[in-house]
Order: sequence, then C-alpha cells, then structure tokens
Amino acid sequence: MVVLDADSPLWSAARPLLEAALRLEQREDNYSWHGWNKRQINAFLAGLPQRCSLVVGVWETSLAENDAIEHEELMLGVVCEVVAGEVCSIRTYDALTAFGLGPSKSLEPGIDDALEIMRIVKSQVAPVAWALFTDKATWDEWLFASSDQGDVADKGDMLTAVARQGRCVIMGNQTVHHHQKGREVTE
Repeated sequence: MVVLDADSPLWSAARPLLEAALRLEQREDNYSWHGWNKRQINAFLAGLPQRCSLVVGVWETSLAENDAIEHEELMLGVVCEVVAGEVCSIRTYDALTAFGLGPSKSLEPGIDDALEIMRIVKSQVAPVAWALFTDKATWDEWLFASSDQGDVADKGDMLTAVARQGRCVIMGNQTVHHHQKGREVTE
C-alpha cells in the first residue's frame, strides 16, 4: 500500500484509522474494533469493482449561540484506491489540489464540492464506487458503533439508517447496484 501526501494536515484524522485497519489486518479473524472485523471489511472490498476508489469527506461543524451553523471545516478528506479487493493507495484531498480541487480549507459539505471531488477522483485515481460525505458527529457514531453485544455490527445497515435520516450523503457507482437490491442509501 502506498500512502501519498502524508505531510498533509488532513492526515492527523486519517492516521488513527489507518493504524486501526492495519491492526485488524494483523489480528485473528474474531478480533473486532468498534464493531468492525477483518472478515466484514474483506467481504466489502471483494464486492467492489476490479479497480475503483472509495471517498470520505467529514466536516466539523461549529455552532453559533443561536444554534445556527457558524463554520464548517473539513477534518477528514481521504481517497482510497482499491484494486482487486485490496486498498493499494491512500491520499488526502490535498493531493487532489494539483488537479484543480480547491484547498481543503475552502471545501464545503455541499453537492458542488462533492461532485467536484468525485470528478477529480474519477479522472486521476479510479471510478468512485462509494463516496460518503457527512458531519463529524454522524461519522463518529457510525465508525465507533458496535452491536448490542459489543462485537461486530452490520455497518452497512447502520450507514443506510443514517442516510435515510438525512445525516449523510452516499454517492458513487455502487449505490445504483445497492439500490437495485432493494436498499436505498442515497438521499
């Protein structure tokens, strides 16, 4: 696996996730981390197209005194390139600025920036199988959730539930296939 632009400020949020993924990969099959396990992740990756990308954008929202959104700042912006069911490269959105993406500080959690991110990723990395755009509270709730017994959880069902609540947006070419199976995941 190749890690690109590791000096980007966006790596501070991505690094612990990469470390957790590597721990999962090295542990026994029955080991789980916040509801994730190796078998679940490998099954997800195996179901992806031969060559594709996964995109994540998470914004931290600060509120003013009247609960109006005061500021939204990108805190995690990552693209994983997947080939034959394995993540072969990881880069932050900062690596995409060379191809026309605005600076990460200027990116907003709206459809215009999401489509631009996906356009550049498709042309410079690989077609986007899945792209998740959300706020930090929803991300943390989904990422760290375990089952009621504290072990492996169905993260796909959890993500579908938060998408139906309008708390995240899921895009990409795999959402069409997923929808055709009877589970709507885009809003």
